[in-house]
Amino acid sequence: MIAYPDTSFLCAIYRLQDNSPLAAALFQAMPEPLAVSSLLLFEFRQSVRFQTALYAKDRRKGYPPAEAAKMLADLGADLASGAMVIVPAEWPEVHSIAERLSAQHTPRGAHRALDVLHVATAMHLGARDLLTFDANQAALAKAEGLAVRP
Repeated sequence: MIAYPDTSFLCAIYRLQDNSPLAAALFQAMPEPLAVSSLLLFEFRQSVRFQTALYAKDRRKGYPPAEAAKMLADLGADLASGAMVIVPAEWPEVHSIAERLSAQHTPRGAHRALDVLHVATAMHLGARDLLTFDANQAALAKAEGLAVRP
């Protein structure tokens, strides 16, 4: 495995934003399917559902239901086509790595739990690169020797 994405990267693929052209170009140029974990997929899907709930309460926030449905359908299509594959992770090992990362880096870097878990998952799976648009998560990944793209 060469690269492992985080949620910010998936969001840029499935929802038009400033980073979308760069994310799409990287995704299309990958020499292998994009590897994702069940945790990453859960966080992405949960985020989309959460944005739909925000929109239902205040139409100036979140995503309309049709946009959210398209995002989830496009993700499903990429999984079904093999452009993206779910890779199994040994979660006790990921949690062990995450605990070490948290103890070592969070007191100074203020890293969120899921960001630590995504970096730990990338390390556990043997990724060389972390695909992220999150500067704080990128700093954690770099501190652990991962290359960060884009």
